Amino acid sequence: MRVAPVMCSLIAMAGMAVSFSAQAQSPKAKAALKDASGKDVGTVQLIQTPHGVLLKMALKGVAPGEHAFHVHAVGKCEAPFTSAGGHFNPASKKHGMEAAEGAHAGDMPNLFIPANGELRIDVANHMISLIKGQPNSVFDADGSAIIIHAGPDDYKTDPTGNAGDRIACGVITE
Repeated sequence: MRVAPVMCSLIAMAGMAVSFSAQAQSPKAKAALKDASGKDVGTVQLIQTPHGVLLKMALKGVAPGEHAFHVHAVGKCEAPFTSAGGHFNPASKKHGMEAAEGAHAGDMPNLFIPANGELRIDVANHMISLIKGQPNSVFDADGSAIIIHAGPDDYKTDPTGNAGDRIACGVITE
């Protein structure tokens, strides 16, 4: 019978349409990263998933080496980027992925920038959300920003990870 294969194909196509529709409705955000002089150094696309937020980062012109990067508590990027406040920490946790009682929601693994200063990386953060109104939403009253630091995060020093100066910043926008 020809009906069964045709029906299976139609069911499969309908399932794909539902899947694409669900993806299209997932909250998304972005951040344009600039250094202290205002030069573009990268972008971050943020995509809400069922398990947190996927951050898709593309950098160009960042100093080679190991750098901390975090979500910061304020959506403001005025050099030297202290305007972005401390790390995003809605649950009032200690800093660092090695902290026994948990980490700031904005804590993420260090970046390893190659000699050419370019990096593309995807990082998942299960502690933040793009859904407004949730307690861990980056879209709270004063917004949030992404910061790249001059040095690496040691994953334990509270409250900053001993990561050094803030060398790039991008406000997270819808």
